[in-house]
Amino acid sequence: MDGPGHDQAGAEFRSGHVTVAGDRITAVGEGPAPDVPGARRIDGTGCLATPGLVNTHHHLYQWLTQGRAQQSVLFDWLTELYPVWARIDAGQVHAAATAGLAWLALSGCTTSTDHHYIFPRAPRAGGDTDALAAEVAAAARVGLRFHPCRGSMDLGRSSGGLPPDETVEDTDAALAATEEAVRRFHDPSPGAMVRVAAGPCSPFSVTPRLMRESAELARRLGVRMHTHLAETREEDAYCRQALGRTPAEYAEDLGWLGPDVWLAHCVHLDEAAIRRFAATGTSVAHCPTSNARLGAGIAPVRDLLQAGAAVGLGVDGAASSEGTSVAGELRQALLAARVRDERGPSALTARQALWLGTRGGARCLGRDDETGALRPGLLADIALWRIDTLAHDAIGHGPGGGDWGGDPVAALVLGPAAPLELLLVGGAPVVEGGELRTADPAEAARAVRAARRRLADLR
Repeated sequence: MDGPGHDQAGAEFRSGHVTVAGDRITAVGEGPAPDVPGARRIDGTGCLATPGLVNTHHHLYQWLTQGRAQQSVLFDWLTELYPVWARIDAGQVHAAATAGLAWLALSGCTTSTDHHYIFPRAPRAGGDTDALAAEVAAAARVGLRFHPCRGSMDLGRSSGGLPPDETVEDTDAALAATEEAVRRFHDPSPGAMVRVAAGPCSPFSVTPRLMRESAELARRLGVRMHTHLAETREEDAYCRQALGRTPAEYAEDLGWLGPDVWLAHCVHLDEAAIRRFAATGTSVAHCPTSNARLGAGIAPVRDLLQAGAAVGLGVDGAASSEGTSVAGELRQALLAARVRDERGPSALTARQALWLGTRGGARCLGRDDETGALRPGLLADIALWRIDTLAHDAIGHGPGGGDWGGDPVAALVLGPAAPLELLLVGGAPVVEGGELRTADPAEAARAVRAARRRLADLR
């Protein structure tokens, strides 16, 4: 398994260098970097260099509604929050996205997706409805590589779905809006900062027609596809009773398995589904914190990896994970896998957890030829973590002799959140010395507080 901090042969450099020119890595190797006239040199003593982390599932707008429905399972949680989300406008989305992406950057993330499916039918007077544009602008401001999903829902409560009718769209309108989002924002060129995916929300909020025609549209346009699947036991029971098949079988019937698809959660998969995911090249966005917070269960990550399916990590919406970072999900994924799996501590290693947050995430987003590893020719999306702190030094460096020389990867994954010394996105510094250089976190916090107050005033 090729992993972060490794070259193409899987080597790790205890003392090495990474050189960058423009937006690409030009060399990785042992020892000090070669002299390059005019180059900026960064001393990484006491640090661990990894690829930037990749977040494969999020709902940035939910930064506005953290801490609610704390004892609810998913369906009850959604029932409480949908009426609130139905009042959100694009200005509030921009504030939430700026705050959420700033937090991701400060925790080592260089590439993030977002799944936005709330497009209220009747925004208040003066409200801007262009929520996707608001998110793209926020990502540009923070400086992260961004993969927004133009989500959609067309199965409202009056038709047997879960969301209130005021939050769903007409099917044709949703398809047209998805195509327009791809036309307006998607950049297929190498090194692109924005790529758009088609993202109908879930089997209990979307009609079969919207699922099927969204897949056809995405493949005609050459973009990826993303949705929620098999997140809860209730969903599994609903699909079996109402549709006569498992969620994975339903997805496949609708054209939703394939190498251009990544699916969020996938907690409740049987062995047949795991085999089909691997055979079709379907990827999974694993969200351990959110799934634990909502009591949904934990995805069979070890079984998926052993079968050959790609798995990445997602923080999920901030209202079901309360702002968890991708770096935090490394540790959560490792611990959850060991608790879930009868193999215990051998179910997932620290290096496999880091692989999920880097290489696995890049594969989910179809960008493993560009990011997710430290290799010459790949994008210079790099995180430099301090592991010489009081909390990390003994794990990362050990006593310096004998069989135990310390393990820097274990310091990052098993230890507390490591300070971020530097974050490069395409070679450009986004975080330096633990400080965000592209946007003001204090200003982002003020803006999101104001947006939250406006949302509460609309009750």
